[in-house]
Amino acid sequence: MNSPDLPPAIFLMGPTASGKTALAVQLAQHFNAEIISVDSALVYRGMDIGTAKPSLAERGGIVHHLIDILDPAETFSTGQFRASALELMVDITRRGKIPLLAGGTMLYFNALLHGLAELPPADPEIRKQLDLQLANIGKEAMHRRLRQVDPEAAARIHPNDPQRIQRALEVFAISGKPISSFFAQAGRSIPYRPIKLIIAPEDRKILHEMIAERFLAMLRQGLVEEVEILFRRGDLNESMPSVRAVGYRQVWSYLCGELDFAAMTEKAIVATRQLAKRQFTWLRREQDAKKLVSGDPDLLAKALQWIRV
Repeated sequence: MNSPDLPPAIFLMGPTASGKTALAVQLAQHFNAEIISVDSALVYRGMDIGTAKPSLAERGGIVHHLIDILDPAETFSTGQFRASALELMVDITRRGKIPLLAGGTMLYFNALLHGLAELPPADPEIRKQLDLQLANIGKEAMHRRLRQVDPEAAARIHPNDPQRIQRALEVFAISGKPISSFFAQAGRSIPYRPIKLIIAPEDRKILHEMIAERFLAMLRQGLVEEVEILFRRGDLNESMPSVRAVGYRQVWSYLCGELDFAAMTEKAIVATRQLAKRQFTWLRREQDAKKLVSGDPDLLAKALQWIRV
């Protein structure tokens, strides 16, 4: 559903380190919009450097939603994001402004645009068994098991994503049905006219260089010290979504003594590049989006040409 009678909502998507933040602010200033963050890590307070959280100055006077709303010990599900984002979109529209959704958590974008499957609730006993199996046989073996029961989900879920692998196996154990069958039944449209833009470097190698440079800059800005504050709290661990965030989990391993500084740096950069690759996989599905090139001197003008509100 993309009727011209529906209110507009701008969706700015792109891989990590592609320049979404600056463009989002420029667009919001032009269109009198408010920004809704579509990022699973920006929701956490005290996680600023490693998430590239925009400073107040970088926000350019634009209201940003879904940033700094949770303690790192809390969780924020895709369903919670969808409900929060829709509520905010309605409020922003009611006040005569335009909602602008910007970020790189493609699962959130997908849930918002296409609906969210109503999965069976978690089963603590089955989850405990899966945790033990993960510890005993490892994520690669768990991913192979998922491929046997749900090839479609296994193709979509990366072997380095144990949380989603376990959830898919849990759903199968509870319901006897593959998790992909639940997603196939989603398909609920939102009462908005999505205007979609994708920003990314023209050359993937350029993005890889940008990712490496940005992580090294984060280290200089004090990322290790930021994670050390979380590490010393005592109530967080590596199984929590906040600690599993890319960059944070590698520094956490360094603080645990599992990695030396050089290995931590290399693993974090590689993990971020892998994240970008997964983001590109999602973005290729968005056929009705305007493609923009990071660093283009006419970037804003080209974006404005595409947007009709």
